[in-house]
Parts: sequence; structure tokens; C-alpha cells
Amino acid sequence: MPGSARLCLFSGLLVLGLAVFNALSADTFPPALQRAEVLAGMAGVGLMLVAVLWTRAVPRNPEAVNLEGEQGLVIAEGLTDELRTELAWGSHQFLTATSAASFLVYWDDVVLIRRGLITDSTFQPGEICRRSKNRQELISLVKTALYPGRAEFDAVLPGLPAVMVQPLGERGWIVLGGWSERCFTRADERWLTGWAERLKTQLERIGSDDPKMDPVHQTGT
Repeated sequence: MPGSARLCLFSGLLVLGLAVFNALSADTFPPALQRAEVLAGMAGVGLMLVAVLWTRAVPRNPEAVNLEGEQGLVIAEGLTDELRTELAWGSHQFLTATSAASFLVYWDDVVLIRRGLITDSTFQPGEICRRSKNRQELISLVKTALYPGRAEFDAVLPGLPAVMVQPLGERGWIVLGGWSERCFTRADERWLTGWAERLKTQLERIGSDDPKMDPVHQTGT
């Protein structure tokens, strides 16, 4: 709670306490005193309410989690230059302009790109990914600790506190892992959904190209 909000709360408690003490210590309770007590009580409660609203208006930012992983970039071989450029550009934008710590694109049973903090674990879509595909909408896990199925994202990066899963039609997903709980905004969600449509169009246009090949690994990107 900010210092100003605490001061407001203590002032409200003080006003309310004095009003109660004044009422208990009075020998008589004339109408004038009754009106004064009501006004004092309303003032005390009002000050405490302002303190509560003040705290909600300035919420505490969640702390970033110390995630374990290797900074790197892995892109599947055999992709067209246009697609490689699109994947590199999109991943760079999400990792620099949002609170994303890890980025992964999965298409036709192949991981096309991993970037940011990454691991060597094999990613296999689970129930949450399938649910996003069935609904054809983004699923945002603002606090993964509350979701029993969060283990499917340990292959992306263990211990991710927040995850966004965006389906790429019926054939793939984009997975974005965040540094802290509730780190992604509505603007991030809209941006991810829009870019996914653009990427899906390129992937479907390639069509006959089969990107099932060994990945090339670059660290420190």
C-alpha cells in the first residue's frame, strides 16, 4: 500500500475511533450529537474507502521470476528466406516489445523456431494447446501455478509464470512465455492474434514444402 493510502487509512480509523469514543463518553445523546456522530462515521468510512481504492489504482507489479534456460535461437532448416525472415522478425518483436522470455512456433509436428530463453527438451502440445485449437482462440494463462496442465510448457521453459497460447489454424501454435505473472497486456494478446494470422497465411501458402529437418542452433541471440 502506498504511503499516501496508508495515511488516508489511519486518518479514517482515527476519525471513526474518536467518533465512537465521543458517543460512549457522552452523558446525553441529543439530536445534534447524533447528527455529528453520523457525519463523523461517514467521514471515517469514506477515508478508509479512499485508501482501498487508492491501493487498487496503483497495484503492485509482480516480480520477475529467475528462469533457468539458455539464451539462444533455433530455426528449422529448409525454410524459405521469406519465412525465416518473418519468424526472426516476429520473435524479435515479441521478445523486445513485450514481457516475453521465451518464444516458440510449432507447425505440422515440427518446432520451426525457439528464441529467447530456451531448452533442448522436445515440445509436445498438450491439453491446453488442444483446447486453444478446438476453440480457435488465444488462451492466456496469467498465473500458470493455478492450472494443473501447465507441465506441458516445461519443454518450452521450466517454471514459466505466465503463458500465452495462440493457435495457427488446425496445424500449429505459437507459445509465448512471460517473465512474471500477469505480465501480458490486452495489447500483447491482440498483437499476437494478428501476427498469427499473418504467419499462418505464409505457412499455408508454402504448403508443399516439408520443414521436417534438423534444426540449426545459434546461441546468444
